[in-house]
Amino acid sequence: MTTIISSLADISERYKALFVDLWGCVHNGVTAYPEAVAALQAYRARGGIVVLVTNSPKPRAGVAEQMGAFGVPKDAYDTIATSGDSARAAMFQGAVGTNVYFMGEWDRDEGFFEPLEILDNPTPITRVPLAEADGIVCCGPFDTLADPEVNRADFLYAKTHGMKLLCANPDIIVDRGEIREWCAGALAKLYTDMGGESLYFGKPYPPIYDLARRRLSALGVSLEDSDILAIGDGPQTDILGGMGESIDSLFITGGLAAAETQTTHQPNPDALSAYLAAENVTPQFAIGKLR
Repeated sequence: MTTIISSLADISERYKALFVDLWGCVHNGVTAYPEAVAALQAYRARGGIVVLVTNSPKPRAGVAEQMGAFGVPKDAYDTIATSGDSARAAMFQGAVGTNVYFMGEWDRDEGFFEPLEILDNPTPITRVPLAEADGIVCCGPFDTLADPEVNRADFLYAKTHGMKLLCANPDIIVDRGEIREWCAGALAKLYTDMGGESLYFGKPYPPIYDLARRRLSALGVSLEDSDILAIGDGPQTDILGGMGESIDSLFITGGLAAAETQTTHQPNPDALSAYLAAENVTPQFAIGKLR
C-alpha cells in the first residue's frame, strides 16, 4: 500500500540518508524546482545526508557543474553518484574492448573518456568507427528527438559481430522542460530486443547503488538499508531500483508519470494505484512534487 504524503518532512525523520534522483525531481532539465531544493536543504539542516543518484552519463564533477547552472545550490546535497562514473569504471576495465564506437553528443559527453584515477591499470580506450570497433559505448542518441529505430541497421551489424553495448544511462526518456527526449536506455533496450548484449550501470541496476554507498562511506557514514530512502519519478529505475536494494522509496508522481497519475498538486489516488499496478512497483510513499 502506497501512502500519499504532503511533504518530505512528513517522513524524513525516519531516514538518515536520501538517494535522490535529479531529472524530474530536483530540476526539469532546464532549471531547479525551488520547493525541492528547499526540502533538501531543510533535511540536511536537521542532520540528514543527501546523495544525488543520477543516471546521467556525466562524471560527478560534470553533474555538480550542471547543478550550479540549473540553480541547485551546493548546500542542497552532500555528494553525487552517477551512472556515468560507474560505467566509466567498467569501460576502463575493458568491459566492451579497447576500440569502441561512441554514441552520444561529444560536446556534452567528452568527459566520459577522461582518465579514472581510482583505477591502477586502466585499459587504454580508442574511439573508432563502428566497422573497426570491439564494442559500443552509448551515452545517448546522436539525436535525442529521433526514434531509436534509426539505429537498427548499425545495431544489426554490431550484433552480428558480437559487440557488447555499454549503456551509461538506463533511462528511456526524460522531459527537458516541455520537450520529451530519448535517452541511452532506449537504444540499449532496442539492442537487447534485437538479440544484442547490453551492459547497464545506472538505476535500477546494482553498480550505481554500490557507488552511492561508497560515496556515503567516503563521508564517514555506514548505514543500514532501512536508514535510506530512495526518491525519484521513474518507476522502472528509481522505484524498481529501491525495491531491488531493499530500501524504501518515495515516488514523485508529477514527473514522467504526471498524466498517468492525474497529478496536479497531488496524484489522483485511484489513478496512482492503477499506474503502480501496471508498472508492477510498490513504493512506500508518493507525492506530486518533491517539497
